[in-house]
Amino acid sequence: MHGRGTVVLGTVAGDLHDIGKGILAMMLRGSGFTVHDLGIDVAPQRFVKAAQETAADIVALSALLSTTMPRMPEIIDALEAAGIRERHIVLVGGAPITTEFAVQIGADGYASDAGAAAKMAIDLMAARSAALSS
Repeated sequence: MHGRGTVVLGTVAGDLHDIGKGILAMMLRGSGFTVHDLGIDVAPQRFVKAAQETAADIVALSALLSTTMPRMPEIIDALEAAGIRERHIVLVGGAPITTEFAVQIGADGYASDAGAAAKMAIDLMAARSAALSS
């Protein structure tokens, strides 16, 4: 692992918005993370494949449209089906996303904006490192 960790992020299938995701990618890189930006309209299996290939610590999902929110639990389910869910911190964000939705779908965290998401990524990786060393 280099720096703080490795992040795979993308905008979920059916959604073509990427401004917030792009800002988060820049903030994470500036904070020492290795970032693999999958872009927009990303299918669940692409997230799974990228998480496996990069040994990602964090999988970050973005959605701006309420109609694409259901793609997020599909991605978490795909990680489960691949037997790798427990290896990855899953963060979700985007305009229609709420803390309640994140909890409901089994995500590890929700952030309302890129700055909060970058801080959450740092904090969750620190907690993971502390847990592994104890």
